Amino acid sequence: MADETTWPMLAVDTWTPTRETLHMWTQIVGKIKMALAAPINHWWHVTLLVDARGLTTGGIPVGARTLEIAFDFVDYALVARTSDGGSVSFPLPGHSVAEFYARVFEALRELGIDVVIHPTPNEVEVAIPFAEDTIHDTYLPEHAGAFWRQLIQADRVLARFRSGFVGKASPVHFFRGSMDLAVTRFSGRTAPTHPGGAPNCPPSVMREAYSHELSSAGFWPGGGGEGAFYSYAYPAPDGYAEADLPEGASFSAEYGEFLLPYEAVRTSSDPDGTVLAFFDATYDAAARLGEWPAGLTTGSSRERSGR
Repeated sequence: MADETTWPMLAVDTWTPTRETLHMWTQIVGKIKMALAAPINHWWHVTLLVDARGLTTGGIPVGARTLEIAFDFVDYALVARTSDGGSVSFPLPGHSVAEFYARVFEALRELGIDVVIHPTPNEVEVAIPFAEDTIHDTYLPEHAGAFWRQLIQADRVLARFRSGFVGKASPVHFFRGSMDLAVTRFSGRTAPTHPGGAPNCPPSVMREAYSHELSSAGFWPGGGGEGAFYSYAYPAPDGYAEADLPEGASFSAEYGEFLLPYEAVRTSSDPDGTVLAFFDATYDAAARLGEWPAGLTTGSSRERSGR
C-alpha cells in the first residue's frame, strides 16, 4: 500500500465546498491567462501547471514583462508577480468567489496590468457570474493541500507516460474548465467535427479541442469515491469499450471513458505501475483499433520507468 502522505486519501464527498470554490477560482485565473497569452492549438495556452507549491499559470507575456499568477497551497495564498520585481499576494481562506475575483483584479491593477475576461464560468451547469458568486466561499487548506498532493503524483506519472510518445503530444496540464490534469496524444489525422455539448461552453471551444484524433489520459477529482484516473479516445473506434484492462479499471458508459479509481491506486503495492499499466492498455486500444500510424511509441511506460 502507498504511503498516505504521498498518495493522500481524499474522499470526493468530504471536500465538495472547497473543491467547488477552488474550481471557480482557477477559472478566473485561467481566463486571465487566456486573455493575455498567445493562442496555442487545442487551448493549451489557457491551462495551469502543477509546481512545487501548488498550481501556476507559468510565465505570461504582458508587453515587455512576464506575469505569473500562482496558487500557493503551502502558505494558503494567491500570488501575482512580475519579471520587474512586482509582487502582490493575499490569503486564500475567507474569500467568496466574488471577493476573490475583486482581489485578483485589484492585485493586477497594483502591478499595472489591465485585462478584461468573460466574467462567467464555463463547463458548469449553473454559471453564476464571478462578481455575484457569494455562494462558493469555502477554502479548507487541508483539503486543497491533499488535492494538490494528488496532483503531484498524477503529474509525475503522466509525465512518465508522455515521455515515450514521439508524435504530437500536449504538455501535462490542468484544465480549469473540467478541473482535471491531463496529457493528450494525437494520431496526426484530423477528426470528425465535435458536436459540442459541454454546459455553458460554445461548440467552437470543443471543436478546437477535438479537431484531431486523440487519446487523452489524466486524473479527475470525480468518477469515483476518491477521484479517478481516466482515459478516452476521440473518435472512439469500434470495439474500444471492450478493451482488455488491468484489474480495477472499467469502462464507464456514463462518461464514455475508461476509469481507474484513485483508491485502487492508493491501496496498490505499486501505485505507479498500476496507473501506467492502465494508461498503456487504454492507449493501445485506441491506437490499435483506430489504426494509428506505427512507431509513435518507444515501448511500454513500465519498461521506461524500470519496472
